[in-house]
Amino acid sequence: MELQIDDSVLVKDYINGNEKALEVLINRHNQRISSFIYSKVLDRDVSEDIFQDTFIKVIKTLKKGNYSEEGKFLPWVMRIAHNLVIDHFRRNKRMPMFEGNDDFNIFSVIGDEKLNVEKQLIKDQIDSDLTLLIEELPDDQKEVLLMRIYRDMSFKEISENTGVSINTALGRMRYALINLRKIIEKHNIVLTN
Repeated sequence: MELQIDDSVLVKDYINGNEKALEVLINRHNQRISSFIYSKVLDRDVSEDIFQDTFIKVIKTLKKGNYSEEGKFLPWVMRIAHNLVIDHFRRNKRMPMFEGNDDFNIFSVIGDEKLNVEKQLIKDQIDSDLTLLIEELPDDQKEVLLMRIYRDMSFKEISENTGVSINTALGRMRYALINLRKIIEKHNIVLTN
């Protein structure tokens, strides 16, 4: 059985000039990062673009020697992806820009629209909070939850993909929701619409 090299070792190898190490990292995390991006933008082409941009940013940062989060490669890449998703929405005016630049000004958001913008921001915040909370679940529960919610898979498909019975998949989903509720209470987060 092949031993899996730790992410932090691969990052070091890449920084030291081993191009292959990055390929291993991308292949290892491709599914997680792609699914995460797709769950936000719900468009294959846009997802693909953001995925490419994410790794261009990763490469630039690593080449410059600015990477310091040893052993936490995936959460770091997920944060980059998340920021690029937000940039995408800002560029497409589906989310307000509060920098007060020429394109968009906070004062132009008035009346009913202001309410919708706030709702959208709250929703985005809840989405990103939830993504972080889901990360706290045990892997088997997290897997079922992501397949069900973000990839809209049936329990039959989940069962086939994970190699467990439909009942087990249902059980994991139930526990995931129970645990998610506990995590939400623990963090004292109020989820509103």
